[in-house]
Amino acid sequence: MTRFFAQLEYQGTRYLGFQKQKNTKKTIQSQVDSALSKVANHKITTICSGRTDSGVHATNQIIHFDSKSKRSTDSWVRGANTYLPNDIAVKNIFKVENNLHARFDAKYRTYMYLIKNSTQKPAIEANNSLWIRANLNIKKMNAACKHLLGEQDFSSFRSTTCQSKTAIRNIYSATFTQKKEYILFQIKGNAFLHNMIRIIVGTLIEVGKNNLTISKFKNIIKAKNRKKACKTVSANGLYFIGPEYNDFTYTKNKVFLDELD
Repeated sequence: MTRFFAQLEYQGTRYLGFQKQKNTKKTIQSQVDSALSKVANHKITTICSGRTDSGVHATNQIIHFDSKSKRSTDSWVRGANTYLPNDIAVKNIFKVENNLHARFDAKYRTYMYLIKNSTQKPAIEANNSLWIRANLNIKKMNAACKHLLGEQDFSSFRSTTCQSKTAIRNIYSATFTQKKEYILFQIKGNAFLHNMIRIIVGTLIEVGKNNLTISKFKNIIKAKNRKKACKTVSANGLYFIGPEYNDFTYTKNKVFLDELD
């Protein structure tokens, strides 16, 4: 058996998240496993670097799978994309060492949230961004972001249905940037809780609207209480940018990582 890493891109609007679920094929994993199985001529089960929730998009999801089939990289990519719907695509596939794991070897994960900040509602970006009409104070939002950094308990920003054993996460960076009508929030951490980023964004938007002070935002984190934070914003604007791997992975898979760079 040979282990492969693959890069995926998908628009999550029509799907119930990445992970397979009973009684439905409306998940990214279900579609990808089915397509790869047809190319391999045997059952394929994929493992992802980060399980995206319902409606969330990805520009560089990394998965791994094992196969005994002999196929060229081009055959894997072209074959899989033949069987995939138009909103899911395999960008590339690489052979890797059999002990490498897409999820457990991922050191960091980065997400981006896209806000369309305009007076008129968008049409083309309706399923791919969050529309905010009110002016947002980006400087103030970035000042509040500094309180997210480091390893701490993020219970205030976890869904009530989150099944993680601990709310402790390590955030390495969190920043807002604005390009005309578009505001981009990018956050990098070791891992994230269920709905964590969407709740953080919803709360920071209230900071940007001057409805919430930076001091109160800091206190929300310290409270470790979901009821203290603001609403969970739509999944439409959330994108999984992808994982970064540890030194071992970089050393052993130089070709793979050169492609990602």
